Amino acid sequence: MALAFSKMHGIGNDFVIVDCRTHPFRLDTDAIRRLGDRHTGVGFDQLLSIEPSTDEGCAYAYGIWNTDGSRSGQCGNGVRCVAAWLARDGALGDGPVSLMSPSGPVGVEILPNGRVRVGMGEPRFAPAALPLDMPRELDRYSIDLLGRSVEFGAVSMGNPHAVIEVDDIGSAAVDVLGPQIEHSGAFPRGCNVGFARILSKSEIELRVWERGVGETLACGTGACAAVAVLRQRGKLSDEVVVSLPGGVLEIQWQGRGHSLWMTGPATFAFEGVWHE
Repeated sequence: MALAFSKMHGIGNDFVIVDCRTHPFRLDTDAIRRLGDRHTGVGFDQLLSIEPSTDEGCAYAYGIWNTDGSRSGQCGNGVRCVAAWLARDGALGDGPVSLMSPSGPVGVEILPNGRVRVGMGEPRFAPAALPLDMPRELDRYSIDLLGRSVEFGAVSMGNPHAVIEVDDIGSAAVDVLGPQIEHSGAFPRGCNVGFARILSKSEIELRVWERGVGETLACGTGACAAVAVLRQRGKLSDEVVVSLPGGVLEIQWQGRGHSLWMTGPATFAFEGVWHE
């Protein structure tokens, strides 16, 4: 099998993009894992398929698969790359357009200098939306992990996120608490886990453990989730710069009842063909 692909990244969060507009996506879980292996395959944080949309209001649709072959409901850095890929192909016109994600329509707009603005929808805090096994919505939740109580906020950005405030981003226990919370049982379908340090009302630092992947250089929905949780607590303003290990994203959210917007770059790395 020969599979043509594009390799892209959004501030280090890297993707393999496959054009499935004229033929269905055919890779099974094992093939996705082999393709995602960074030693024997191509390597990626997520695999993205570009497909025809069945919704008349959306120009195209896209699918998302993690390195372990599991499906994902949303990927903020990924949708920027999908939009940039379609724009380079001449498939998107000028101005805003909608794409269909696994979690619903997403508005995108191509900006100058390789930047893309994305409407990520309104953050959803209800436990059932994540899902989160808690009886009611709270600003802060607590679970016991190996005899230690861990406090976090939770929100869905089309995929589930736990957000933990930390004093030092460098020493945050990402590799320890990330997988423990992901598989704790509090999140029946697992979750992404963000570790955020507030620098000011308009700037935070963030590291993210991604469900089905591990720690990544950047996570678009993770940046959105961290701002949503901390903004909900009154600790952030409407416009926030999020610094991740791979780069910077700009997040705008006016609060409940409003859509959250993310702006950042989408970068082409190379084109290739995978033979198996």
